[in-house]
Amino acid sequence: MLDNPLLMVSIILVVNIVYVSFFTLRMIFTLKGQRYFAALISVFEILIYIIGLGLVLDNLNQIENLIAYAVGYGLGVIIGMKIEEKLALGYTTVNVISSDPGIEFTRMLRDQGYGVTSWYAYGMEGDRLAMQILTPRKYELKLYETIKSIDPKAFIIAYEPKQIHGGFWVKQVKKGKIRDAQEQQQEAL
Repeated sequence: MLDNPLLMVSIILVVNIVYVSFFTLRMIFTLKGQRYFAALISVFEILIYIIGLGLVLDNLNQIENLIAYAVGYGLGVIIGMKIEEKLALGYTTVNVISSDPGIEFTRMLRDQGYGVTSWYAYGMEGDRLAMQILTPRKYELKLYETIKSIDPKAFIIAYEPKQIHGGFWVKQVKKGKIRDAQEQQQEAL
């Protein structure tokens, strides 16, 4: 079965895609502090790695195997990142500065379930409304769309917080307040 060069290339390609996807996910889970899940993934990751590397090393005289290994590695990185995007683990803190402090920006976001802390600020061209919004990453893109629909000129900076402690918002997220508010809006449309 492994004497067929096309089959060998296909196996090496798929094995390396799976290996690198697991590698990417393990690194993400490690960075998110989910050590036990990362350790479980690493068991499968290393088994797949040894199989793929063994296939290539046993057939070093065939350049197509090396190419399949390299291409599989690159595709694995892309697929691993796509999987991570779909999982959207963790939270994002979004800082927003609106040029119009008079609009009811904060209320509009809170009505959609977001936790918002706001204050008035002064920028180079006058009064501003500054806000800090914490959201699960799976709602991050929807939040950007909402912000831009309220104020297309809003200045937005986002980052991932390392640790979150306290506040009413954390309790609300666990209860699914953002998801519920967004579902209600969809139903209203």
